[in-house]
Amino acid sequence: MSESELVTDEPVHVESVEQFKSVVDRDGVVLVDFYADWCGPCQMLEPVVENIAADTAAVVVKVDIDEFQQLAGAYQVQSVPNVVFFADGEPKKRVVGMRGEDVLRRVVDDLSA
Repeated sequence: MSESELVTDEPVHVESVEQFKSVVDRDGVVLVDFYADWCGPCQMLEPVVENIAADTAAVVVKVDIDEFQQLAGAYQVQSVPNVVFFADGEPKKRVVGMRGEDVLRRVVDDLSA
């Protein structure tokens, strides 16, 4: 995936483990939303992460835990929604459960500073 493909105002839906790794290994802040289609709170979080993708410099990535169980396991995702924030390729913060947009934006802002 090229750098220009990451300049997006919409969440990137992960299609492979390799794609996931190439996105989270980049410089800057990456918000990874581990979710499941059957999860009600995950569906409620969808517009929040879409807004963050549209309004911040953070790249937003969505990972379906049913499709990518190995990634969910690698990042100790035991419940969803589960948002892991990466900065410069390293996982820095995790927010579990449905949280308000202000909470997620604050983490993005703190990691961007």
